[in-house]
Amino acid sequence: MNRYLALQKIVELGSFSKAAEALGYTQSAMSQMITSLENEYSIKLVNRYRTGTKLTLEGAELYPYIETFANQYRAIQEKVKDIKGLDTGIIRMGTISSISVHWLPDLLKEFQAQYPGVEFVIHQGDYTSIQEWIKNGTIDFGFVNPAAANGIETIALKQGEMLAVLPEHHPLSKLDVVPLKELEKEPFILLEEGHYSEPLEEFHAAGISPNIKYTLHDDYAIMTMVEAGLGVSILAELVLHRTNYRIALRPTEPSVMRTIAIGYKNTASLPMASKRFIELLKMRADELP
Repeated sequence: MNRYLALQKIVELGSFSKAAEALGYTQSAMSQMITSLENEYSIKLVNRYRTGTKLTLEGAELYPYIETFANQYRAIQEKVKDIKGLDTGIIRMGTISSISVHWLPDLLKEFQAQYPGVEFVIHQGDYTSIQEWIKNGTIDFGFVNPAAANGIETIALKQGEMLAVLPEHHPLSKLDVVPLKELEKEPFILLEEGHYSEPLEEFHAAGISPNIKYTLHDDYAIMTMVEAGLGVSILAELVLHRTNYRIALRPTEPSVMRTIAIGYKNTASLPMASKRFIELLKMRADELP
């Protein structure tokens, strides 16, 4: 079984050496496991390059089945740990950048103080990728907007406002509240969040077509571009905490709101460690920024 887990880690990290370090093997042992797997199936699974490792065409075709098999094995191991208790365990979660920065550090610290043997594997993505990871078993749960959820269960945690983000001396910064209609005239920098975007939903509801000039996957890169005068944006108030960019932040009219929820496949599929962490999230929801 270790051969399948080794291949999964190599694909995840794109490197034999990084995968060996992560799993506690030597590079030679990793190579032997992959060679053994290739010999068993008479298929070359991976190619090594100076820049890293990549699946062969045949390997890419077979890999989804290997990944499913490895995830199912890991689920069995987690269930065994559930039965034995929380002395050990792995929590796999998907998150977005604002949650990673402003919610998780304190929550992880509190949880690890109570369950020091539990390991965390955190994948950062968007509403679409997080849902896919939940469905294919890569993660146990993730942070999503319930309005964007499809085919998974959700628990709403908190609602927060999204603010217009403007260059520091932009004419609209003189307003206390920025009408969305005014943003239609400006080059807009959109945060890529998968198939669902709270600002776009509000624009469309108001019959507004924003002039999208740039689409980025990183909130902080967007703030840098706004600071440089390349456009305006709308970002979650949460991610705008503790920043020192030369930008102006204003509420919008109508307001743009974001609801954050925990998404998961079903309660039965959640390992005990993940259930306990979700309980902590629900208990601390009112205190979270």
